[in-house]
Amino acid sequence: MNKPLRRIAIFCGLLVLTLLLRDNYLQYVRADSLKDDPKNRRVTIARYATPRGDIIVGGDPITGSAETSKSGLNDLKYKRTYKNGPMWAPVTGYASQAFGATQLESLEDGILTGNDDRLFFRKTLDMITGKEQQGGNVVTTLNAAAQKAAFDGLRKRGGKGAVVALEPSTGKILALASYPSYDPSSFAGNTNDDAAAWKKLQKKYDPNDPMLNRALRETYPPGSTFKVVTAAAALENGKYTSADERTDSPLPWVMPGTRTELKNEGSIPCENATMRVALQFSCNTVFGKIGSDLGNDKMLEEAKKFGFDSEQFTPVRATASVFSDDMNQSQTALSSIGQYNTAATPLQMAMVASAVANDGKLMKPYMVDELQSSNLDPVAKTEPEELSRPLSPKNAQILQDMMQTVVEKGTGTNARINGVKVGGKTGTAQHGVENSENPYAWFISYAKLPDGSSPVAVAVVIEDESANRDDISGGGLAAPIAKNVMEAVVNAKK
Repeated sequence: MNKPLRRIAIFCGLLVLTLLLRDNYLQYVRADSLKDDPKNRRVTIARYATPRGDIIVGGDPITGSAETSKSGLNDLKYKRTYKNGPMWAPVTGYASQAFGATQLESLEDGILTGNDDRLFFRKTLDMITGKEQQGGNVVTTLNAAAQKAAFDGLRKRGGKGAVVALEPSTGKILALASYPSYDPSSFAGNTNDDAAAWKKLQKKYDPNDPMLNRALRETYPPGSTFKVVTAAAALENGKYTSADERTDSPLPWVMPGTRTELKNEGSIPCENATMRVALQFSCNTVFGKIGSDLGNDKMLEEAKKFGFDSEQFTPVRATASVFSDDMNQSQTALSSIGQYNTAATPLQMAMVASAVANDGKLMKPYMVDELQSSNLDPVAKTEPEELSRPLSPKNAQILQDMMQTVVEKGTGTNARINGVKVGGKTGTAQHGVENSENPYAWFISYAKLPDGSSPVAVAVVIEDESANRDDISGGGLAAPIAKNVMEAVVNAKK
């Protein structure tokens, strides 16, 4: 071969090699990034080419799929539908042709579309038989009756708020309600009407922010419900060893380093009160002084055992609740009664009640029980997982006894259920600069059956800007909703 031909051959060989390298780079190195590129329309078309699998509650689907209109330029065949969408939106999230997906619809998208690698065998069989690809199902832990009781209670109350109910022995989420809410069906498609519905729901146009998941993503000052954590810290650190031991709680009590007295609400028997009486009447001085005496480090350690300062993944992410570090004694006192910087999600406070009810063992909260293939074969199963032990069994039982006194003859009598032991704690948390706005009403509780089992723990928070300020209390606004949710779970056990 002469020299010019040899050069041409080498050059052509290099071109072929370059093409092979480029082809392999695109197919293997860039494959995932190209597949997930938002400009890759084929991925979106494939996602909506077949009906999605369903999200299941109590054996029944709360989602569905419908064919989209053939008019216009929409090349997406199916859109998502929802049954009682506003009630279930905090659980499902949304799947929209125009606006993507959130929460379970997003996190379990691979299962719901049938594209998850764990469905490889099922997809292969469908290809061989010529069957259209089908999505799998997401089976939740939710209790439909409890969810309805929670959502109806919030809707009837009006204003804004959230409810979370857990099964203490496993961590299963039984109810997860947020109000106001939205219907994910209203913008599931890709039309002008869907765009208009989406726009109306944005906080810019609706200050009530109906798309905010208040159960998982909003933190509130927990007020006096946090006194349960402070009581647990007192017991776990040996400051007091029983519910009926008198505390060192003078009246008035001036917070250390200040000239400011910590006030109680009204004329209540708080001077040197026992912890039982202090929880029954919600004495700020008793629990504020306990927190101050124990100090920031010990209070922070106990709060963290209950889950504070950590995000939770249910698998939907929940915002971390807050108990601060580096506080002085007076700041620790205020934080120990659920004020100052202390902030908690409704999920977090349900976890507090759940750990007490479960004899001191806190289980990791979760809402997906099982993932299924399209023919209902199990793909994955969630096993209960212990998160921490905030209390010894002995101290948990002491605290249960104290919380039951709150419901039997304290501030939580509106949560009493015939034939069931109910423990609870009310809270009315300050809101706004110098408490200028209507306070938040809280109630946390659990129910115990005659056999000693505890099927449910609940947290309820209400924010009602239109209510008469003097009428706002955890026992008055939140406790009746918690009672209805607990009754729904208890009745299902019968």
